[in-house]
Amino acid sequence: MVSDRREHLIETALRLFYTQGFHATGIDKILAEAGVAKMTLYKHFRSKDELILATLRRRDEVFRNWLMGAMEQAASDPRERMLAMFDALHDWFHGRALSVLGFHGCAFIKAAGEFNDPDHPVHRACAEHKRMIIDYLAGLATAAGAHDPQALAEQLALLKEGAIVTAQVRGMTNAAQQAKRVARTMIDAAYEAPPH
Repeated sequence: MVSDRREHLIETALRLFYTQGFHATGIDKILAEAGVAKMTLYKHFRSKDELILATLRRRDEVFRNWLMGAMEQAASDPRERMLAMFDALHDWFHGRALSVLGFHGCAFIKAAGEFNDPDHPVHRACAEHKRMIIDYLAGLATAAGAHDPQALAEQLALLKEGAIVTAQVRGMTNAAQQAKRVARTMIDAAYEAPPH
């Protein structure tokens, strides 16, 4: 029962923070939506920031499990898996994935923008989420034999972030597919013989 209430608070807060903003969403709004008393909230979380961190941990877990699962299900070849990331993003942008919350941009980009001090725990949690995705991409690039796996992973991550922001800000429905075309060129170049 206790953990059920904690989970319900996290899910409610995540939905509100993601769709309405972290600073704009007050504790009273979360309590009203969750149907719990303030005492219940503070029994589980010492502060709003602690609740925000819990929601970001949940979003990280859900998002990475979904993204990596979609990529691994799409292909066994590591090069094709890297490209499959953009197909997964395309599905997300069109409400066919992670559909509980729909597509409202990246929760981590939003949170990092609202907590822009790089030493703030919320900002650090966002940076860690992005780093773990880059590490996963670097592992795929290494498995595929890229000359510089880390550089390729960073480039693909930049494309991913650009596609997310473009889809959110400009409503560009084919942003992920355009990014995929660029990614294919970058991936091909990463395996060509390096210059002497």
